[in-house]
Parts: sequence; C-alpha cells; structure tokens
Amino acid sequence: MVESAPAVELKGIWKRFPGVIANSDININVASGTVHAIVGENGAGKSTLMKILYGMQKADEGTITINGTELVFNSPADAIEAGIGMVHQHFMLADNFTVLENIVLGSEPKSGARLDFEKARKQISDIAAENGLLVNPDVLVSELGVGDRQRIEILKVLYRGAKILILDEPTAVLVPHEVDELFNTLRDLKREGLTVIFISHKLDEVLSIADEITVIRQGTTVGSVNPHTESVSARDLAEMMVGNELPTPLAVGDTIRDEVILEVKDLTVLAAGGKAIVDGVSFEIRAGEILGIAGVEGNGQAEILDALMGIESSTGVVTFKNEDVSHKSTRHRRELGIGFIPEDRQRQALMLEAPLWENRMLGHQTMAPNSKGFLLNPRGAKADTKRIVEEYDVRTPSIDVLASALSGGNQQKLIVGREMSGDPKLLIAAHPTRGVDVGAQAAIWDHIRNARQAGLAVLLVSADLDELIGLSDTIKVLLRGKFVADADPATVTPQELGTAMTGAGKAA
Repeated sequence: MVESAPAVELKGIWKRFPGVIANSDININVASGTVHAIVGENGAGKSTLMKILYGMQKADEGTITINGTELVFNSPADAIEAGIGMVHQHFMLADNFTVLENIVLGSEPKSGARLDFEKARKQISDIAAENGLLVNPDVLVSELGVGDRQRIEILKVLYRGAKILILDEPTAVLVPHEVDELFNTLRDLKREGLTVIFISHKLDEVLSIADEITVIRQGTTVGSVNPHTESVSARDLAEMMVGNELPTPLAVGDTIRDEVILEVKDLTVLAAGGKAIVDGVSFEIRAGEILGIAGVEGNGQAEILDALMGIESSTGVVTFKNEDVSHKSTRHRRELGIGFIPEDRQRQALMLEAPLWENRMLGHQTMAPNSKGFLLNPRGAKADTKRIVEEYDVRTPSIDVLASALSGGNQQKLIVGREMSGDPKLLIAAHPTRGVDVGAQAAIWDHIRNARQAGLAVLLVSADLDELIGLSDTIKVLLRGKFVADADPATVTPQELGTAMTGAGKAA
C-alpha cells in the first residue's frame, strides 16, 4: 500500500527580520486527516511560520509542499486557492459589516455575476448548524464579543471550502463545554478528511485533541511527539518548550484586608434598544482580594469592566477608595490608581504602529514617569519601558520596535507590565494571560500574587477557568447580565463552574 503524501510539508524554512531570526531551519510534516498541534513559547516563531504557510509572508529559504506538490504562495489568495484557511489569533473582521457580509467578503464571484446572498445565507446557516457555530447573520460585528467573532472566523474558513485549517489559539475564549463542542467538530472534520493545524498554549487541550505535537523553541523545531503512542504529559511539553515544569495558579495565604477599595451598587448598562446588558449588579472588593467573574462570552462581563473604567455609559454608584467616581472620566479613574487590562489587546490596549515606549505611555500619559508637569517625558517613558521589558520578559530587540511586530503573547506581557506599574490600588483585568505561554503565564500570576500581598485589589475576568479558580478568593457567576451564583474556589471544579455559566446548574 502506497502511503499518501503529507497534507503539509515545511522543509528548511528560514525567516529573518531586522535584528531577529524568527524561523531557523523549521521542518514539519503534517499527515492528511489529522490534528497536528504546534506549541512553543511566545516569540518562538509559531505565528511567523503560519503566516508563511498562509501566504502572508514569504520565507527567505525553504519549501512548502501541499499534498505532494511544491507550491509558492505570494498572497493569502494563493493559499486559499490551495485549500488552506486560517483563523487568526487576532481576528480579521470588518466591524461595520454584518456577520453574513464578513463571511462572504473575499469570496465574491470573480466574473461580473452578482453574489446570491440568499444562497450564501443558507450555505452559512447549514455550516453553522452542522458545526455548532450559531450566530446571527444580520448583526454588525461591532456589536459582538470576542467569542462570537471567533465563531465567525471559523465559519468564514469553512465557507471558503478549506481542506487544511490553521487554528491559532481557538479555545482562548471558550468555556469547558464549548471546548468539548469545538473538539467534537474538529474530530468530525478529521473524519471527513480535513487536516487541522492547531496552535495553543493550553497543553492539556493539546494532548486531548492532537494526533501529533511539534515543539518549537527559539525559532526552530526541537522535537515531535505522538500522544497516542508515546507517554507524554503537559509537564513534558512545558519542559520541551521552556525548560520548566507546568505552573499552577495557586493562591498563597489569606491577604484580604478590611479596607474596601471598590464598591459597586446597582450597576446597569443598557444596549441601544434599551435592554439591560448589565442588570443591577452589586459587589465590593477589599484590599488584597481577587474577585473573579465567570461567564460565557457576551453575558455582560466586558460591559461591567468598561463601565467601571468610565468607557461605557451606566447607571448605579461606583465608589473607589471612598470617592464616588460614577460620573468621573476614565483619566480621573486612572489617576486615582486603577489599572486596566482590556479583553482585546489590539483594539483597546495598543497603538500597533507606535513603538513600545510610546505604548508604555498610553493611558498613563499624565502620570510619572511619562510626564513632568504638563509636558510628556519621553526619556522617563523609555527608561521605564526597558524595565518592563526586562521584568516581564518581553521578547523584543528594542523598545523602538513597533507594537505590531511583537507576538500576541509579548504584546500581552507589555500591557500587563504597563498596567501593573505605578502602584495601582485596583487592577481590572480581562483575560490577563490570554495567548501567553506557560512560562509567561506563571510570571504574570506571580506578579499579581505579589501585588495582592501588598494590598492590590483585583477584579478578574478570565475564560481560563483553572486560572479563575486558582487566583480568585471569590467567584461570581454572571448570566444574562446578572449574578446568578457564587462559587468557592476551594471546592468548585471547572466543569461545575462551566455548567453554572450556562444556567444548567449551580456552582459549588
């Protein structure tokens, strides 16, 4: 029996940028009809490699072979023509278009024929139903949360008829039952002969879904393992990636003090049509306390955080350090000592085409070391950026590099470092370790723990339920804009928490 050619063969791939070698002699074979995982630290070269495979960048050296045929991709259109689809970690969607328009965008007839929207709508509806990716085709993407945006990206790839799917961090915003549904979908796609390249930092998930796992370290492949035939654990993979054992986010001791840092009463946020997205929630956080909010994407978490920062209009009373800030500006709240890590780093937390040291000033431009009196202080900002780069292990050749040049995980480390600077009294954090590798995740957990012991209050939203359980002192479950249950992190399991988040059960 003649063995079929690999679906993807990357051979001798090199990619150099000024001051850095992103890929160095990469060699990967992806068997047809399998799920092949690629893991590695932030900045290890995974995203660059996938951009080369998808035609977004060209390799300096090496070859790409698809189903036995060596090909050269000059653009994503060439990769799509070869049957490759990619769901990016940072979504490629037009906010002012509907879901339907985003999915068909780029798939219009090449001749003068008009696109049959009703036919496209039915095809999308069928694909969505078959794969459990249900979304409203007529809603604007700007109105959707991160989870729905990801579903649209997956639908877009399937709509284009891709036979090789590249999924970059596809489970980052999913709760356990949604991860199970996605994995069932991937297994169905695999049975139909499709091939999936799966990039993730969640090593337990990688082990549960992958047929083959390739580890990349410092831009080159260091080994591959077959979890079906070899005894390999998350700890083993972590050691291959970073040389350290897999960390756990266990809280150390009781650090909660009597001082109430944040008190929220009857917070309500209304949608454009008058419906309550956040419906009269109340809570308080004390110094040294981490309050976690668990909820399926789109149930009001993002709106709560934005309202607390003064970004979103709201009613109710928000008191910070005994001052009513309900009607105060975002700048005023920041200057009082609130750090903010938003859920979408590229849209809300960075100026992508500005250097790292200018991004250090973003949102903090009126405070030291970024200003002196009424004037900006670039020298102070640059010096502090160097500190953040070193302290948070931001992988960059220079603080003058544009933020867009960093990997997603390194962008996240820069943001966390910035928001933890200046001795904040409250940290409002959405998914603080989203997209970072296990080593960086452990470092961020340590920074939060240390600041908590010094009295920092934290409001934590995370789709990583292990993180939420491991770091929080108390967890509140949010469903359709209301708190519906409290969970004790000492006893609740991720499965119980995920069930409560859907309204199907109570948290323990």
